[in-house]
Amino acid sequence: MTKRFAPTLTAALLLGGAPLAAQDFGRAGERSPEVDVLASAVDAISRMHMDSFADSALWEAAIDGLISALDDPYAELFTPQEAEAWEEDTTGNYSGIGLQITLLNEEITVTAVFRGFPAFEHGISVGDVIVGVDEHDASEWGTDMAADSIRGPVGTSVEVRIKRSGYEQPIAYDITRAEVHVPAVDYGILDSDIGYVIMDRVARNAAREMNEALAELAGRRGLIIDLRRNPGGFLDESLMLADLFLKPGSTLASTVQRVPGVDAAEPETESYGDRWPQLVPELPLVILVDEFTASGAEILAGALQDYDRAVVLGQRTFGKGVVQTVMNLPHGRRLRFTTGAWLTPLGRSLQRERDRQGVPVSEAVEELPRVRTAAGRSLISGGGIFPDLTIRDDTLTTKEQEFIRASNLQEFPLGLRIAEFGLSVAKERGQDAGWSGGVSDEQLEGFIVALRDEGLQTTLLDENEVRTYLRWRVDIATAQRMNDVAAEVEVRTKRDPVLAEAIRLLQTTGSQDELFAAVDGRSGATQAPPTPAPPGEASHPR
Repeated sequence: MTKRFAPTLTAALLLGGAPLAAQDFGRAGERSPEVDVLASAVDAISRMHMDSFADSALWEAAIDGLISALDDPYAELFTPQEAEAWEEDTTGNYSGIGLQITLLNEEITVTAVFRGFPAFEHGISVGDVIVGVDEHDASEWGTDMAADSIRGPVGTSVEVRIKRSGYEQPIAYDITRAEVHVPAVDYGILDSDIGYVIMDRVARNAAREMNEALAELAGRRGLIIDLRRNPGGFLDESLMLADLFLKPGSTLASTVQRVPGVDAAEPETESYGDRWPQLVPELPLVILVDEFTASGAEILAGALQDYDRAVVLGQRTFGKGVVQTVMNLPHGRRLRFTTGAWLTPLGRSLQRERDRQGVPVSEAVEELPRVRTAAGRSLISGGGIFPDLTIRDDTLTTKEQEFIRASNLQEFPLGLRIAEFGLSVAKERGQDAGWSGGVSDEQLEGFIVALRDEGLQTTLLDENEVRTYLRWRVDIATAQRMNDVAAEVEVRTKRDPVLAEAIRLLQTTGSQDELFAAVDGRSGATQAPPTPAPPGEASHPR
């Protein structure tokens, strides 16, 4: 398998947020009169205003004013704490032991263990309950307290005590903390011999992880890449992802941005080319997108769509075609703002116009320009990726909506109880037992009785429609806790028409050309608001 490394574009270009090394775009040694005026104004107000203001509050207000004047819905100033959280979200990197913990049954429960990191190497398992950290009793802690205590500098040690079924006394592990990376790519092989990859963000190492997935999935009947709800990430990772699927010499994308210190009327255009051998060239490919697919994920979908390499299914994407720069500021702050725009290989601008609050501006889609691919397909240019086939998402039925509303009005933690029940079923089956279908009627009835006993009062629990919905939810939770991607897809497909159609298309065709022909033969699919994601529990990687 060909190994891929970052091309020499630069990690400084960002889409949707990814860190940039500290840079100084100012003129060293020079301080403008305006800066002196601003500093003097802050000093005067701080010392003399009839109301007392801290310098920090005044400077925060001044910076907020600067950002507001930009008319840039993506500009933002991060506090040190926000910068740290943002760094973890965009890179998947943090210093800890490699666990995901969730408060289930009022206990800090391990719900995922990342392979290759300290917790996995010490034998900690899904379902273990953390009851102590170092000398502290953690049995009454919340997940935030536990996470903060387990984390620490790389190379330092932490003692974690866990309660495990079948053991009378807690088990203590002395674990050395390490740099942990939460994978952005997960994959499985469906019963129909179709590969399925889900990528939740374009984080560091996403291209390498996709490369590894393709090594396992090559030779299958087809491949589905699920980019729904993927907010994007690093530009160079997006380009490397496209590089995996396209021929050497292909243009992956281009950027138009201002050169620092040069007049904005003279932007610089730079194109990025494919440098590495194409992988899985004969593998039929379908990409799934929705209205939350943004920035770096749109680059990947747009490049493969431009080159007729993938059929795109789902809904129109978010439309975030801007290059963002994140600069390190003094005292741990970071400033993110827009410095350019990017284009697909065919020159499509995917930026969708929005107001200051980020709300899309009204438009006439039929008036947007179009481009043609080498195969003669017509693609809309502007305002996001428009799928080759737009499919209506499933929505909650009236009774299901009434049931969710009733549980919310009673402030009943339904999502949490579903997660807890899924964990209990997974533990009962055993993590390595393999998927053997969903929960039994007896198990479901026991769960519903438990919901009633805890106080969820609604006659809707007697409705077959609501029971079917609950079965679907707990089957998903069980498959997730068993870390069985294929099983989770099997369950989700029952109420996911986009995924179901992708599987159907790959089952009934044998090549990419046949896929396009099958999509061209479909008509009348319309776009609808996406189904809200089922409310779930908060999870913390540590």
